[in-house]
This record gives sequence, C-alpha cells and structure tokens, in this order.
Amino acid sequence: MKSIYILLGANLGDRLMQLNSALSALEDSLGNIAKVSAIVETEAWGVEDQPSFLNQVIEVKTFLNPIEALEICQSIENQLGRVRSEKWGARVIDIDILYYENEHINLPNLQIPHPYIQDRKFTLIPLVQIAPEYIHPVLKKSNKELLAVCTDPLDVNIYKKNV
Repeated sequence: MKSIYILLGANLGDRLMQLNSALSALEDSLGNIAKVSAIVETEAWGVEDQPSFLNQVIEVKTFLNPIEALEICQSIENQLGRVRSEKWGARVIDIDILYYENEHINLPNLQIPHPYIQDRKFTLIPLVQIAPEYIHPVLKKSNKELLAVCTDPLDVNIYKKNV
C-alpha cells in the first residue's frame, strides 16, 4: 500500500460537515485513513476577501496510483458541490494531494509534491502533527524544518483537536 498525504479545506456552508463528508467519502473510495490531524482555522490565503477556512491533513493508505487518486479526490469534490470559478477562491470543499509516497510528478493537472506546501502554515501545521519527520522529496527537508522557516504571516488556530 502507498501513503498519500491529503489536505482538506472548506470555507463555505457548514465547514465542519464538509470536512467530515470528505473524510467519509475518501475512506469509502480511496483507502484506509491512517492518521488525521486536528482541524485548524485560518484566514483565506491567496484571495483574502472571503470567509476563513477550516483545514485538516490526513494520511491515507491506498493501492491506487496518483492519477486514480486525483480522479477520486476531484469526483468527491464535485459530489460535495465544489465549483471551480476562481483560483484560491471560496469553496465548499477542497481536496489536495500533498505527497504520494516519495514521488515527484509534474503534469498539467497534477503536481506532487503540492507546489505550495512550504509556503502555507495552514498546510504545514496539521502536516507536522501527523508527519513531522517526513522528508519533502524535492526540497529534502522535513515538514518540521519547512514549518520552522515558513514565512506565511497568517495565524493558524486549532479549531477542533483530533480525538
């Protein structure tokens, strides 16, 4: 089985329900959820004039390849009402593949590792909770090291601890 790290995010509607729905759908169709971070809340990144986001990082164990995993993630986003109208815009749900094992993939529709991991505290803080020593396959630094040098100015607050 392969390990995939995935970032979930939502800032429209019932954000907590959307994250929970995405978790259930991912477990049903992608694989076993091995680890789950706390849920964090932060102001929007990129396009700032929008509601705050809830974010969570999970580790999933799967037999699927990266393209199949992406197709499932996008299908779940569509099922949950995701509308792609603006880059970094408000959304009901966002499911991003951060890492797939130690692979480096650069396709028009899929970049692994995710190109903004090192730039976003809302990704790094929950990622460090579940995989602090995981080494970024391109930058060759652990998630913990990436967080220590991240210059993202946005505050990230624990919204709900993983129980």
